Amino acid sequence: MSSKVYVLDTNIILHNTNFIKELCDGGKNIIVIPETVLIELEEFKKNFTELGYQARSFARMLASCKVLEVDIQDPYRVVKMQFEEDVLIHLFSKTAYTSDIDSKYINESNDKRILEVASGAQVYYEDAKVVFLSLDVYARMFGLFSNVTVESLREDRSDVPEFEFVKQLKLDSSLFNVLDKKLISEYDPEYKSGNYSYEFVCDDGNSAYGVISPGGVIHIINEDLDFRGLEVKPINTKQKFFMKALLSNLFDIHVIDARAGSGKTLMAFVAAMRLVTKGSYEKIVYVRNSIESVDKGAEIGFLSGNEEKFRIYNMALYDTLEFIAKKRTKKRDVMEPQVAIEKKISELMTKYNIEKLWPGEARGRTLSNAIVILDEWQNSSNNTTQLILSRLDNNCKAIVIGSNRQIDNMYLNRFNNGLTSLLKQTKKEQSHISLFAIELDKSVRGKFSHFADEIFGDVNKQK
Repeated sequence: MSSKVYVLDTNIILHNTNFIKELCDGGKNIIVIPETVLIELEEFKKNFTELGYQARSFARMLASCKVLEVDIQDPYRVVKMQFEEDVLIHLFSKTAYTSDIDSKYINESNDKRILEVASGAQVYYEDAKVVFLSLDVYARMFGLFSNVTVESLREDRSDVPEFEFVKQLKLDSSLFNVLDKKLISEYDPEYKSGNYSYEFVCDDGNSAYGVISPGGVIHIINEDLDFRGLEVKPINTKQKFFMKALLSNLFDIHVIDARAGSGKTLMAFVAAMRLVTKGSYEKIVYVRNSIESVDKGAEIGFLSGNEEKFRIYNMALYDTLEFIAKKRTKKRDVMEPQVAIEKKISELMTKYNIEKLWPGEARGRTLSNAIVILDEWQNSSNNTTQLILSRLDNNCKAIVIGSNRQIDNMYLNRFNNGLTSLLKQTKKEQSHISLFAIELDKSVRGKFSHFADEIFGDVNKQK
């Protein structure tokens, strides 16, 4: 008998189908899929969302399985299957359930039936440790009431390391004029991967700021030269680090964890437009995962027409372009102000070849010679992150922006989302790709955003 039997809730499979192989641990453990989970996955399979993709991936896994045995021992029916060589999957149902189906509370009814299978598995697999695995804390609590051992995913409890993206270093101000293009190791023997930006300070009150490129080279910020001609200029130190890193075009992937209203999306677009104008890239691709696609109460799949489906989802893009358009619209324009702005937005979309990409449309595509902006990425899974980044060829730049204070995806938290996974990588020295990271911790949108983040930010950060 296996060492463990994992009974999976639907959300485990929808989060990441690949965990099934990991949980099997080379054939040591058995994966039990309750009948009710199959029914729920069948419904998700119809949706063209990330969750629909996960449901279809699992369906393909089942289709590839070899049936080893069909065991009918009243009140249990178990279909024992094998995927590849060492993944054991058992489909488990009962001939009768004590929980009635209530259409008004279908999710609660389904949860109760899934837990009935978990309880039944303890009887069926009497020599093994049975564990009910769910991302839903309420389902886990109900499991405890049923005397079932419960767990969440291991990654759900992993630590988020401390980051030192900006490091302060005391130097004599006489050195400030010679820092540019020097090696940081000459001045800071304790420099390590993850120290992407430096604030050089002196006791006389002078200071200088620099971004550290791959190889440890210092690139000093010169505001008059670096940000000349930008419609929107960075107004605080960390924004300046961000813009310097983007405009210098030194890095392949930029990972930005930022407060609401910190200007992250606006800064990304302003810099991306400058790089397209310089001919470094041909287009800008804006990617944002739809929160509606993972919200049981707001399925975007029922809306008709792609533009209508993603109008709300793309509002952040249009707000950003509107802000830039207003900066570029001349006051003497004879058209109505709103008409002139809308015309300018259309011109921006055309001039900079701005594309909107929903993750569900990315499969099979290759993005070339593009700056790809991945927005609100705290709401995207590792699978979606892998999907988008694997679409980029060597002539692309990725800008990944989000806020772990504002996680709206019911299947993710600050430990396991795509933004956090990339942030963890920024502490490591990479051999094949160059990374930059920074935290934008100051709101520039206004007093309301600053007030809301100060009051409620710490609560949201615990999600």
